[in-house]
Amino acid sequence: MADTPLFPAIGAPAPDFAMPASKGRQVSLAAMKGRPFVLYFYPKASTPGCTTEACDFQEALAALGGTGLPVIGVSRDSMKAIDNFATKQNLAFPLASDATGTVTEAYGVWVEKTLYGRKYMGIERATFLIDADGRVAHVWRNVKVPGHVADVMQAASRLSAPGQ
Repeated sequence: MADTPLFPAIGAPAPDFAMPASKGRQVSLAAMKGRPFVLYFYPKASTPGCTTEACDFQEALAALGGTGLPVIGVSRDSMKAIDNFATKQNLAFPLASDATGTVTEAYGVWVEKTLYGRKYMGIERATFLIDADGRVAHVWRNVKVPGHVADVMQAASRLSAPGQ
C-alpha cells in the first residue's frame, strides 16, 4: 500500500454514505442535504485519543449548533461498541458504524499504519467539513486531537458566515 490514499478534493462532491448510528439512528449524505456538517473519522471507540476527540466535539456542540453544523463520528467498530462508547461518554451527536468499510475507503481514510514496527490497516484520524451543497469544504488529515475541534469551529464559522 505505498500509494497515498485519495481523499475527496476540496470542492468535490462528498462521497455518498448511509450507516447505522448510535441510539438507533441512521445517518446519510441524503439526510444532510441542504445543510453543512462535520464528518469525522476516528480509529477505535473507547480509546484515549478517540474519547478525548469525541468529548471535545461534544463540548463544542453548542457553538457548532450555533453555526447550524451537526457532527457525525465514524469508525469501523461494531454498533455494540459504538453504543457503549456513546452512552458512557454521554454523546448527543451520532456515532456511525462503517462495518463494511465502504465509507472509510470512499473518504480515503482506510490506510496502512505502523505500530512498533508492525504494519496493519486502520483508520487515519481525519475530519471533513461538508457544505450545504454536499461538497467538501475543508479536510483535516492525520489529525492531532489537541486544538483540532477549535480549528474545525473556526473553519465552520467562516463557512456559515454571510456571503460565503
